[in-house]
Amino acid sequence: MRMERKYLFSLSILLALGLMLAGCKPANVNTKTMDGTLDEPFSPDETMDGCGVMVKNGSVSTIFPHIRHTREVQSKYNAKTGDLWLTSSAMEGTGVRVEWLHQIRFGENKTAYVKTQVNPYDVQQALLQRLGYTIEGETITLYDGAKLLATVTNTVEDMGGFDDEHPLWIGEQLYYDVSGDAPKLIFVPGVKFTTGLVLIYDDMPELSAPITIDENGSFTIHEIGVVEN
Repeated sequence: MRMERKYLFSLSILLALGLMLAGCKPANVNTKTMDGTLDEPFSPDETMDGCGVMVKNGSVSTIFPHIRHTREVQSKYNAKTGDLWLTSSAMEGTGVRVEWLHQIRFGENKTAYVKTQVNPYDVQQALLQRLGYTIEGETITLYDGAKLLATVTNTVEDMGGFDDEHPLWIGEQLYYDVSGDAPKLIFVPGVKFTTGLVLIYDDMPELSAPITIDENGSFTIHEIGVVEN
């Protein structure tokens, strides 16, 4: 009986260890770091067209002339925390979606103020510290540190193959989902080929991570996972 229990206990440990290792990077795999498309932090200047965002709390309206609303602004108010999460466009175009995340709160007189603005460049730099990849043939494997995120197969055949030095980039598709109680960062790595000047996203997964902001305005990007469509 003792031997049977010992055997079952040992088997449980092996199974648990196997499950843990299944999502980790093998010890003999050397990952490469990605590149960032954003060269410097964005400046929250007043919009060129003079059109900003107005936040209304009852009869009190507050205008934010530096917050752009050129592409699908999203907002969500969390009554428990008193946070109004608001997204705005930092950069947009064909295949490009880069957003600010604004944490807005309200004073005693119901006037809104920006508690924190998360700069897309800072988010990109934080992700670059964590993300890695390997390429074998047409197979791209993405990692968050030692954690395996996704494995995809490239199907693009008319772009001359992967760029030799800088095949994977982030920064052109970096946006948010604020539909829940707390915001989620969403981003998609892009592939650079030897032909053409644009990044290609055809086979790349959409990645997501909860993001939190402390009272000092510092953000933390939590566990990254693949968005299931």
